Amino acid sequence: MSDTKNATIAVRNGIEADKHHGAVVPPIHLSTTYSFADFDTKRDYDYGRSGNPSRDILADTLAKLEHGRKGIVTATGMAAVNLCTQILSPEDTLVIPHDCYGGSYRLFTSLQKRGLLKLVVVDFTTEECYEQIAAAKPKLVWIETPSNPILRLTDIEKVVTASHAVGALVGADNTFLSPALQNPIDLGVDIVVHSTTKYINGHSDVVGGVVITRTEKLGEELAWWANNLGLTGAPFDSYLTLRGIRTLNIRIKQHEENALKVAQYLETSDYVDTVYYPGLESHPQHELAKKQQRGFGGMVSFSIKGTIEDSARFLTSLKQFTLAESLGGVESLICHPATMTHAGMDKAARLEAGVNDTLIRISVGIEDVNDLIDDLDRVFNLTKPGQSASVQSASFDKVQVNQAVPARPAIW
Repeated sequence: MSDTKNATIAVRNGIEADKHHGAVVPPIHLSTTYSFADFDTKRDYDYGRSGNPSRDILADTLAKLEHGRKGIVTATGMAAVNLCTQILSPEDTLVIPHDCYGGSYRLFTSLQKRGLLKLVVVDFTTEECYEQIAAAKPKLVWIETPSNPILRLTDIEKVVTASHAVGALVGADNTFLSPALQNPIDLGVDIVVHSTTKYINGHSDVVGGVVITRTEKLGEELAWWANNLGLTGAPFDSYLTLRGIRTLNIRIKQHEENALKVAQYLETSDYVDTVYYPGLESHPQHELAKKQQRGFGGMVSFSIKGTIEDSARFLTSLKQFTLAESLGGVESLICHPATMTHAGMDKAARLEAGVNDTLIRISVGIEDVNDLIDDLDRVFNLTKPGQSASVQSASFDKVQVNQAVPARPAIW
């Protein structure tokens, strides 16, 4: 493994790769097809779905950042998750966390319903989870740490030990921290997945994903499936994502600095019930976070007092936060997981995961943090969550009717 630090890799990998004209920044290769050198003699590339120079530079950069052997760039984050399931047969068992991202949960349960795999759902914050892994004898154990949106942590080394003991591979979704703050492969994980849409790109203008493997052999197997299924990413998206990576480490520092201050403010609010941020000393897994992470990230979740109507009033009154899904961009985004990111889960599973009707998730941006806190404080004092039983605006009638938060159709 190279001794080059991640911050340097993020900035310099692929620089001066152009051997034709000496371009400092890697050029974009948009060609969908490539000429053969001779009859039955391919060059390095032959067709854009199978390989592309721009995509390969991004894949190599991300593999180096995650200390892995091979990276496979996909069209979306969910394409990356889906790619990992291709190593499973109908008789294989997949173990997943009870509180994973709603889109991943929907995919896994949908594949189970079609008979394409067996599924075991566990709570990775309990000691019983290691016994459950041993009993299930899975082919793949899937972890997400910190989890979306409650920010629960999984003890990566313990899960790896329990999984490898029964011959299982371990896959980790590292989207919330990025390789700037956590490298699961260093802790024994076999597959790392990112939605590059988030912190890796960092500017909310490209959708993409990546799978990074600890071994070359596993990487080649997944690369074959990515080409076979047509899951690979586009050249221009790869170029933009690589450009985003150049500032990854410096962006993450500001995200984290702001997030800690926002979390500390929320802890003092009379209108907040619970704050979820591993960077707080009050977080039950603060010590584990310090052990396996290099920082605490830019995501903060909290439950306000009151009802879903209080949540609606609060969310629609903010000015410095945009009500939207996704995360990891330089701008601050805020969302209501029950009706947005986790609406695809059935209500019982959603509540079991801790995603109640007053849970709010913030992707803290890199704005002036005082402006963010002032906006939160203004809206808390304006809406006073939990202090009024009546809805103050007729515009929230729909929310009142739909308190059960029905799941979106599976196609969503």
